[in-house]
Formats: sequence, structure tokens, C-alpha cells
Amino acid sequence: MIDDLREEEIVNKVGGRFKLSTLIQKRLVALNAGGRPLVDTDSTDKMQIVIEEIKQDKIYLDTSSNLRITGESAEAGGPLDFDPTDL
Repeated sequence: MIDDLREEEIVNKVGGRFKLSTLIQKRLVALNAGGRPLVDTDSTDKMQIVIEEIKQDKIYLDTSSNLRITGESAEAGGPLDFDPTDL
């Protein structure tokens, strides 16, 4: 799993290491808040799920650094934002 993060392919796919770490962080927050995995995997490790979602082009950051799901329109729910006051 960590080896996947060292590969330049995944770094270049999202536009750099900063964007990769931002995308991972935002998606982990969404998964921890109850979001469902977008990939079929036997793993329960959320970090591995996020890496697989990135590798399969299921998630990305938009130009405003909001987490987006591939195929999602702005009208269909918008970005997956986490508001800690909802807890």
C-alpha cells in the first residue's frame, strides 16, 4: 500500500504530492463519516480503499480542491464535505 504512494504514476495522476495528500485526507474523512467505498475490495483498510479509488479514477480533486466522485454532477450532491458540527 505505501509502495503505491511512492510511485510517480499515482502522484502524477492527481497533479502532485500535495494534491495527493489532500485527496487522501478528504476521502478518508468521507469514509470515516460513513461514505461507502467506490471499489470492490476485500480490504477493510480505508487507506487501501482510497488508494484503489484513486488508481481506478473513481475520485479526484476539482479546481477548488473539493473531493469529487467520477461521474458526479454538481446537482447530484456536490462535493463530499465533512462538517464536524454534525457529530
